Amino acid sequence: MKYDVVDALINPEGRLEVLSRVEVNRLLDTSQGGLYDLFRSCSLAVLNCGNALDDGKELLERYRSFGIRVIQTERGIKLELTGAPAHAFVDGVMIKGISEHLFAVLRDVVYVSDEIDGNPKFDLDSSDGVTNAVFHILRNARILRPMRNLNLVVCWGGHSITRQEYDYTKEAGYQMGLRGLDICTGCGPGAMKGPMKGATIGHAKQRINDGQYLGITEPGIIAAESPNPIVNDLVIMPDIEKRLEAFVRTGHGIVVFPGGAGTTEEILYLLGILLHPDNASIPFPLIFTGPESAKEYFKNIDRFITDTLGFEAQQRYRIIVNDPQRVAREMHAGIRQVRDFRKAHGDAYYFNWMLKIDEEFQRPFIPTHENMRSLVLSKDQERHALAANLRRAFSGVVAGNVKDEGIRAIEQHGHFEIHGDANIMDPMDALLSSFVDQHRMKLPGKEYVPCYRVIR
Repeated sequence: MKYDVVDALINPEGRLEVLSRVEVNRLLDTSQGGLYDLFRSCSLAVLNCGNALDDGKELLERYRSFGIRVIQTERGIKLELTGAPAHAFVDGVMIKGISEHLFAVLRDVVYVSDEIDGNPKFDLDSSDGVTNAVFHILRNARILRPMRNLNLVVCWGGHSITRQEYDYTKEAGYQMGLRGLDICTGCGPGAMKGPMKGATIGHAKQRINDGQYLGITEPGIIAAESPNPIVNDLVIMPDIEKRLEAFVRTGHGIVVFPGGAGTTEEILYLLGILLHPDNASIPFPLIFTGPESAKEYFKNIDRFITDTLGFEAQQRYRIIVNDPQRVAREMHAGIRQVRDFRKAHGDAYYFNWMLKIDEEFQRPFIPTHENMRSLVLSKDQERHALAANLRRAFSGVVAGNVKDEGIRAIEQHGHFEIHGDANIMDPMDALLSSFVDQHRMKLPGKEYVPCYRVIR
């Protein structure tokens, strides 16, 4: 099938106007892949905004001729695009929001490569070093707002949801927007777009003109979840672990809408952190919510958490069905408690330094077949350690479903094998099967072929 493409020369939109010659040369060096390939794939994903696709491999194959080149001029830089998706342009001019996202990609790719990777200032083998790196990437992107009150709600949920669920996310976002709350999501479609869209109306009614709609992504997932057009601050973190840490360090509370394996990965990440003894007294409002039709979905999630992580984990969240106003009210009240706690303990409003994040949640997990087989999935370990390994298992399923490298690995070597004790594997198999039955693994209309095999 042929897809419409265009060539263009793009000027920066106030995000990154200058690069050194060394930086430009590294971005132009296609001989050894690396930085150029990363920049190209993330840029293509941004340009694919608004096109329903959740397959990173398919996107790269659709636009094989796509190229992007940095041109250094007397007054700064420009981007030369060849074979770019035509839907990123209107009458030959790139849509402004997409242009901003494109230069955000350039900003973050260059910064991480030049200032984080290999820099002795950031000890990425230590927990504090990783957190320091996350902070600097976010600060460089200028998304931290130290002079603002606490008001950032992270919204998690799937890209493959029903229309009724999507409308519910919009209504919840609207109710939060009316209460002056900003929205942060994984920046993609579905439950990542709906809350932002609703919040824009709530903010407009309250005459809030500087609302933040923050999207946080990473190179492996961005092609499957291209940034939605409402995002006005986009950050590309180096990997999924730093992306997840960015969510919980910057957010003041989290709302979880219906989703699939990726949403479960996010839930397990946060619960694992909250279960750490050092975090027992730290308030962190966490609400699971959806319309009446999602009641069974949350019942399955709740059962899985109880069966694997126990009663204490269940106490760290609240399930609210079909009541978006209550969600907004309780999140607003929960954030007030967070503010009082941080004020009493001298913690920053814009970055949660006090939260203890164990290295098990920070170490990048590469979902190879060997690594997936080697996961320790038994209750013979501390609960936060089990949560870390469960998170990795679901991360592997996400990779096999939508990420370019994961899809290719499955094509070459077959299913990921997930081994563990029956009292862990049975609940996991039941939950994943429910996602398949409810069409939460792929976009509607696409047949899902499992990338995993659960082995007891």
